[in-house]
Amino acid sequence: MIVRFGFVAMSLELENASPSKTMTYATFSKLNDREAGIHKLERIAGENLTNTLRLLKHCYYNDIRLYRFSSKLIPLATHEALADRDSIGELAKPFGEIGDYAARHQIRVSFHPDHFCVFSTPRPEVLEKSKLDLAYHVQMLEAMGLDEATKCNIHMGGAYGDKASAGERFVRQFGALSPRFKHRVTLENDDKTFNAAETLDAAERVGVPMVLDIHHYAVNSGGISEQELHEQLWPRVDRTWRLERERLGMTTAGQLPPKIHASSPKSESDPRGHADFVEPGPLVRFLRHAARTSDYVDCMLEAKKKDEALFKLMKELTELAKTDDRIRVIDRASVEILP
Repeated sequence: MIVRFGFVAMSLELENASPSKTMTYATFSKLNDREAGIHKLERIAGENLTNTLRLLKHCYYNDIRLYRFSSKLIPLATHEALADRDSIGELAKPFGEIGDYAARHQIRVSFHPDHFCVFSTPRPEVLEKSKLDLAYHVQMLEAMGLDEATKCNIHMGGAYGDKASAGERFVRQFGALSPRFKHRVTLENDDKTFNAAETLDAAERVGVPMVLDIHHYAVNSGGISEQELHEQLWPRVDRTWRLERERLGMTTAGQLPPKIHASSPKSESDPRGHADFVEPGPLVRFLRHAARTSDYVDCMLEAKKKDEALFKLMKELTELAKTDDRIRVIDRASVEILP
């Protein structure tokens, strides 16, 4: 099985390359000249997009073919007081350059809208804001010229005192979205509420692929054993991606592999927190089992040390490969794992 590793948003290797520079609305509202404030927001967004392109080039030259964009590319993009702005349209050129670079160099990119994007909510106003937030992310992908293979990953949301009802509400409310938005989404199990089995059930019902977070599974297993995860859930997760490839007219698994998230617990007292780096042992153990049924997997590392953690993991896998013929290093960011 071919495994490609990626990282999230920020680089610790590049200097002055943040794609998440921002301005708070409190700061914006204190400016005497609204137009000057809007121009400043545009300049910040322009810097973020310039740095995003730098990050994609950093990925390409280090063999990294998996990258998650920052959701903070455009400051105050969805703030109601600035709803009259066409901030994405004003930045069409740099968005287009980013999408063109990612496509030409076959870098799989994605977004992960934050925890305010919740489709299990019982509150109509929160649902409308969730739709707005998802639309913002989808519009950025469209501005990049990237097709529906490029996704926004979300969680199902909260339980609101009745998880079964919240799950049904998610299926109903998310399922009511137009194909333009629904086909841009993957669902991920979370670390407190909807476990892997529950998230997979919802993903199958609404017809979207599932991203399995193996750290979230570890702290919120829902009573599902590792054997059940490997033998029962993972083949179904893989199937959600096969169905999506079929919908998109793709013929091979390598065109849109299943995706997982991997991280290590921050500490015994904070098992849900993400550590600086990723322990190779638990990750390799999972990948060996996945290799029984899958030919490709893309693995997003959610470590605090970002690309530094990816490079450290690759060094450790290189060392393991010297004594383990079931691991073969392909390049600086991918390996082959055998069962």
